[in-house]
Amino acid sequence: MGRKKLEIKRIENKSSRQVTFSKRRSGLIEKARQLSVLCDASVALLVVSSSGKLYSFSAGDNLVRILDRYGK
Repeated sequence: MGRKKLEIKRIENKSSRQVTFSKRRSGLIEKARQLSVLCDASVALLVVSSSGKLYSFSAGDNLVRILDRYGK
């Protein structure tokens, strides 16, 4: 028996939204790190918050090198 699907909708309360963003960002970065380790993959992750702050993560290679390779 699996979990019940949750409806995805915008969180109206700004402080709750920020807490959720921080937790989910951390979880997403951990999943990216795991993918890199398990599959020997180069992973680049860019996340921009609603306030415009940029968060970046790279594993397996330099972020700039990964982005340069993708851009070609």
